[in-house]
Amino acid sequence: AAETTEADGADGDVLNYEEYMAADLDTEVTIQAYVQAKQAWWEDQATVYAQDQDGAYFIYNAACSQEDYDLLVPGTKIQVTGYKSEWSGEVEIMDGTIQVLEGEDTYVAEALDVTDLLGTDELIDHQNQFVSFTGMTVEAAGQDENGNDVAFLYNWDGSGTEGDDLYFNASYNGETYTFTIESYLCDSSTEVYSAVKNLQIGQTIDMEGFLYWYEGVNPHITSVTVAE
Repeated sequence: AAETTEADGADGDVLNYEEYMAADLDTEVTIQAYVQAKQAWWEDQATVYAQDQDGAYFIYNAACSQEDYDLLVPGTKIQVTGYKSEWSGEVEIMDGTIQVLEGEDTYVAEALDVTDLLGTDELIDHQNQFVSFTGMTVEAAGQDENGNDVAFLYNWDGSGTEGDDLYFNASYNGETYTFTIESYLCDSSTEVYSAVKNLQIGQTIDMEGFLYWYEGVNPHITSVTVAE
């Protein structure tokens, strides 16, 4: 609660998560949270997944120097001022500025198991949080050029190549959901990228990642483990 009074002045009051979610879209907001992962840095702009004990934030293309970006290791506390926006269902902070808060406490979220929330209205309440899915069954993601079922696609429609995003499907309680390896977050050199390329239809898997949204739930997965 003390955090909400720390940043009066030009950037406005720091909002807690509940206040942030209650704020109108396209209004300026200031939040403080902890870096959980960083997705990309380009032309002095950073894209970051951040979270505190109450909820999570997706910070898209916020002004950030290369020097500050290098400081954004998991757990680092930051302050972000930008505009609360929505894009295809994803609530995010856009056109913002990231300030690293030095000498503060750190926080890295434990993955919240949301498997049982798949297909429910409550799932979106955990948007952008670090979550897990357990006991999922790998389903066909599409077909190769020979008409054979495959467990993953490069890009959502199979149009990509090595290094592009990976899309794969997994089911739970008879319903199938699509998961993504966001190549800016986890590129082709990462363990999870290789793990998805090695999936077999019918395997049981556990996953961790960020509960991103695009036209519905579209988790950005950072870890895949095949169950024994």
